[in-house]
Amino acid sequence: MTTPVCTSASHGMTRPSAYPSFSSYVRARQPVLLRTARSLTANPSDAEDLLQTALAKTYVAWERIEDHRALDGYVRRALLNTRTSQWRKRKVDEFAVDELPEPEPVPGGDDPAERQALHDAMWRAILRLPARQRAMVVLRYYEDLSEAQTAEVLGVSVGTVKSAVSRALGKLREDPELSLAHA
Repeated sequence: MTTPVCTSASHGMTRPSAYPSFSSYVRARQPVLLRTARSLTANPSDAEDLLQTALAKTYVAWERIEDHRALDGYVRRALLNTRTSQWRKRKVDEFAVDELPEPEPVPGGDDPAERQALHDAMWRAILRLPARQRAMVVLRYYEDLSEAQTAEVLGVSVGTVKSAVSRALGKLREDPELSLAHA
């Protein structure tokens, strides 16, 4: 005679939780947490899966959570971290095609002399900017720093970086040497 591996499943019952407080928390807060999960995904089924994963992570950490009054915040953080991980791991579809799409040729774009002339004109225009704007443009676009990183390096607010870079780009757009070089 064989004995069933899962006795509760053979009787149609679910296994009781090792943490009754976790079960009562989930019953009480599930609708609110599911709304949060739905706001993070476009598909209701994905939201349910996301919540299930976050609750599983919370269950594993249940004994380590000292302040059970902060559980909603813990589960929300688990939801957000899980969703971020899913987003980072998302599959990018690849499609096989008979012919590769080629970019349209840019007239004069392959001439190294023209590229160098445009490069030189850009640097001369950047050097005409005020020192602060020049520093922000160089950090943002040549050093590829974020607005927050640029603000930190220069010791200013992110809003200052945004407005100064915007004004600098406006001046560069209006620079007569660049408009002639690009025309």
